[in-house]
Amino acid sequence: MLAPHWLWLIGGVLLCVAEIIAPGFFLVWLGAAALVTGAVTLTLGIASGAQFTLFAGAAVALVLIARKYVPYHSGDSTDPLLNNRAARLIGQTVMVSEAVTASGGRVVVGDGAWPAKGCDAAAGTHVRIIGTEGNTLIVETA
Repeated sequence: MLAPHWLWLIGGVLLCVAEIIAPGFFLVWLGAAALVTGAVTLTLGIASGAQFTLFAGAAVALVLIARKYVPYHSGDSTDPLLNNRAARLIGQTVMVSEAVTASGGRVVVGDGAWPAKGCDAAAGTHVRIIGTEGNTLIVETA
C-alpha cells in the first residue's frame, strides 16, 4: 500500500490533469489543495484526520483566493454568431433553387442548398434571408 502522502500527491496530479482534459477552472484548485496536503503529510507526517481537515481548509482557501484574484471571463465573444451558421446568413441575398412557399422550399447559399420558407418565390428568383427557425431560413422578396 502506498504511503498517504503519495496518495495525496498522485491525487493532486490527477485532478490537475483532469482540469486540462475538462477545463472548468475548479479542479485545479482541488488538485493544488491535494498537493499541499501531500507535501505537508510528507514533511510532518500528520494523522489522517488532520490530512482531511488540511485538504478541506486548503481547498476552500484556494478557491476563495482564486475567485478574488483570478479574473473571470464571462465568455463574451467578439463574434457571438460564430457557431450559429444559420443566423450568420441573415441579411444575405440568395437564389431560390426549389420554389419557396410559406411551408417550405430550398435556397442556394454558397455551394449548398438550405431549407427555406417565407414569401412565395419561384426557382431562380432572389430572396433576402430575414431570420431563422432552427436550420430553416426565413426569406422575403429581395
